[in-house]
Amino acid sequence: MDWIQILVAGVLATVGPVTAGYALSAIGLNLQFGYAGLLNFGHVAFMLMGGYGTAMTVEFGGPLWLGVLVGIAAAALFGLLIGIPTLRLRADYFAITSIAAAEVLRLVVRSSWAEPLTGGVFGIQGFAGDFHGLNPFPAGLYGLGPFVVTGRALWVIVAGWVLVLLATLFVARIMRSPWGRVLKAIREDEDATRSLGKNVFAYKLQALMIGGGIASLAGILFAVEQQSIYPASFEPRITFIVFVMVILGGAGTIWGAVLGAAVFNFLFFGIDALMARLQANVDWIGAILSPAEAGLIKYVFVGIALILLIVFRAQGLLRGRDEGLGDAT
Repeated sequence: MDWIQILVAGVLATVGPVTAGYALSAIGLNLQFGYAGLLNFGHVAFMLMGGYGTAMTVEFGGPLWLGVLVGIAAAALFGLLIGIPTLRLRADYFAITSIAAAEVLRLVVRSSWAEPLTGGVFGIQGFAGDFHGLNPFPAGLYGLGPFVVTGRALWVIVAGWVLVLLATLFVARIMRSPWGRVLKAIREDEDATRSLGKNVFAYKLQALMIGGGIASLAGILFAVEQQSIYPASFEPRITFIVFVMVILGGAGTIWGAVLGAAVFNFLFFGIDALMARLQANVDWIGAILSPAEAGLIKYVFVGIALILLIVFRAQGLLRGRDEGLGDAT
């Protein structure tokens, strides 16, 4: 068994653009769920709005920088549109309506009548040439020992993690402001906060829009890195993967979302590499599992790990046991 190659797969995934993108999405969800207590099961829709807003703007002749602004604005606007009629609902009803809104949006984007704008099921390709044209790293391999990436990948990695750092510092700043303290109070006791004269609905709406704007950066990063975007990339399971990352790292902590994304992807891709090698090199495993079935085993381990996490450390990796999250209502 080549354990070095398995370790390399896990480490490269941890520092790669996929983890950076998921970290951005988790930072946005952490603001909504960890700090505001919003049980948003339609979080992937903000990623979709960011990616498609950028791709469509460039596809119709706009510059990439304008597309990024349009993507962020579209995600924030989507938060406004779904938040106004739903944020007064109870937490469970808001969760149901948010996941329904996200799925309706995905089906609209992939529909045949929207194909002239969105590309339908085929999506949009080849719109991020300007970003890759700014790549300061010449073609070649960069890294140390077996941990190497191409110059193109390194440019996306650097851009992605700079965005993660900026988003984390932004959230840290606003959560230490009076606005952030009110948001935490809403999470802990919404009725008590309302009795003090605070407009709870307005604060929750703002948290939904700001968190959605941050999550849109994840959709933009994924679309730019791949030079393509498809509706199938934004299925509901993405939301629940991001929830696992937030809970794993510690909901309501500044760096918990980033740590959760890194640990999750290290285990996820490391287990995937391990199972691929076991399936290919261990006869009895190869006889039982096909390559496709072996690839699904990582989801089983993720489920087991999540159960163990909830049982033994429900507060997450970065949260002390005396810090209750409060009700997500």
